[in-house]
Parts: sequence; C-alpha cells; structure tokens
Amino acid sequence: MTQNKASETEISSIGEFGLIDRLTKDFPLRNTESKKGVGDDAAILNFGGEDVLVTTDMLLEGIHFDLRYVPLKHLGYKSAVVNFSDIYAMNGTPKQITVGIGASSRFTVEHLEEIYAGIRLACEIYGVDMVGGDTCASRSGLVISVTCIGTAKAEDVVCRDGAKPTDLICVSGDLGAAYMGLQLLERENAVAAGHGPDFQPDFAGREYILERQLKPEARRDIVEALRAEGIKPTAMMDVSDGLSSELLHICKQSDTGCRVFEDRIPIDYQTACMAEEFNMNLVTAAMNGGEDYELLFTVPLTDKDKIEKIKGVRMIGYVTQPELGCALVGRDGSEIPVKAQGWNAF
Repeated sequence: MTQNKASETEISSIGEFGLIDRLTKDFPLRNTESKKGVGDDAAILNFGGEDVLVTTDMLLEGIHFDLRYVPLKHLGYKSAVVNFSDIYAMNGTPKQITVGIGASSRFTVEHLEEIYAGIRLACEIYGVDMVGGDTCASRSGLVISVTCIGTAKAEDVVCRDGAKPTDLICVSGDLGAAYMGLQLLERENAVAAGHGPDFQPDFAGREYILERQLKPEARRDIVEALRAEGIKPTAMMDVSDGLSSELLHICKQSDTGCRVFEDRIPIDYQTACMAEEFNMNLVTAAMNGGEDYELLFTVPLTDKDKIEKIKGVRMIGYVTQPELGCALVGRDGSEIPVKAQGWNAF
C-alpha cells in the first residue's frame, strides 16, 4: 500500500455505493450472455431460455453482526434469506446458493454446524439448494459470504430503473422494526456487561422486533401475490439499507423524483413503543433503519385497484418528474428532502 495519504480518498467519504460505482465503472460487459451487471439487486445472465439472476452478500463479525447476542443458527438463516430477498426483488425465484465461511480458531466444528443448520432451514422453507462453497481460516473472527442464483422469465424481470412519473410507490409489511430490535439487543447487551452471569434481558412484549432483526424473512408471498393479480412492478428492490436510501436508488436509476407521505409509512405497534422508549423519532427510524427486507416497488396508476386487494402492501407515495426531487411530505403538508441516512458499512 502507498504511504502518500494526502492525495488518497477515504472510503467513508464516498460510501458503499459510491465505492462500487468507482471500482466497477471500467468493467464493460463483453459477453452476450451478460445482460445486466453491477447496479441492481442481482446481475442478469442469459444462456438461452430463462434469465439467470446472481447476487452475493458478505457478513462480517463486528460489522454486520455481534455474536454476543446473535445466535449462530439465526445468523446462518439470515445470511441465506437476505440473498433470497435480492432475487425476489428482481421478481425472480431463488434456486441455488453457495456458501463461503471464514472462521478463526475460537470456532469449533459444532459452531459451524449451528450456522449450517440455520442455512439448511432457510433452504428447506424457500425451496433452495445449497450446491457448494468454500471454507478457510480467518484472523478476524467470522466471515460468511453467500451467493444466490435464481431464475425468471426474461419478460418478468424487474430492475430499479423502470419507474415512471405518476407511478404509485408501494412497500410491503412495516418498516423500522429490525432497527428497533437491534437497539433493544444492544441496550440489553450493554446492561448485561455490568451485571453477573445470572442477568436476564427484558424482552417481554418485544418478540416481533427481535425476530425482525435476528430472523428476517424474504417476501416471497408478496411476489406471488403480485403475480396472481397480474401486476408487474415498473421498478423494485428490497429494503436492506433503509427506505430513504432505496427510494433514492430507484429515483436515480429511473431518472425521476418522488413524494412519500409520512402518514402512509407502515409502522408496527412494537416499533412505535420501542422508539418512544428510546426517545427516537419514529419516522426517522422507519425511513433510515434498514434490514427490514421488505419490498419497495412502483406500479402504474392503473394498477391501484389491484394493489388495494393485496394484503400487506401499502401505497406510500408516487413518482414525480426528476426536477421535483425526492421529498417526504409531513402530516402538515410540509416537504423535507429525502436523504440517504441508512446503513453504510464504511
């Protein structure tokens, strides 16, 4: 590594997606089988017949998870499901995964078996095959890398760049629960550090937000419901980094603006109670928390009646012309610019 820091750029100054753009800008697609490369929830390949969707996620101890309060089986389950979610976000079906594990000497065979038990459970529930991977030693704790392969008919694939002005903006489920679950886990972990081994954390009545953080689910049911109603979203992605970030991704790649209404953002009761307990702004938590793995998508205005039939989907706003920018409309009608304040690993 060079020692001249004066002319070098800190990764944190451009963020994860700025880094991805910078590192991959000089990689043109050279093969006809490569239909879409970097820049969406999954790459799109075609070898004749259905499109093949490929996505990869890496989870690092101390960055993405803390083993002081994350059970290994839950971690394995989550590492698989977050990849399935990327495939569903392309309107596809996950079919296979490969798993790479890096483990330091403090981990035993039994520890790794717990991780794979969680992965196996996820594969059973979602009908996915585990077809390979790699294991190696690590000097920095635990590292898990999962690659998921899925399929979709070429005409069914949905990317982030298809939203049009007047499209409705929709989201599945509710938002902010995973983030508030993380706050609860971190608080109880901090409290436990000051007590003896007999300390019992207080999780009563908060099971939902804990499950949203520790054992999220991919929204296969929403993708299936959209298909049943004959709805093909114009743009779609999963909410992994926070609603604000995902809205800006769709609008940037679609060359549009958006208006999202504060009073339309779906929030669970436990999430609201936890935010109040932590004295946090509830809307901020819902907009920026991340790790909800809900689906954010846009549909033509003509699909409004169909969307209203789907349980678990909420219309939260609409797509505008790009010059109008992206804004959150408050309960009093005021507009606040949407800013990407969600998860950033750097």
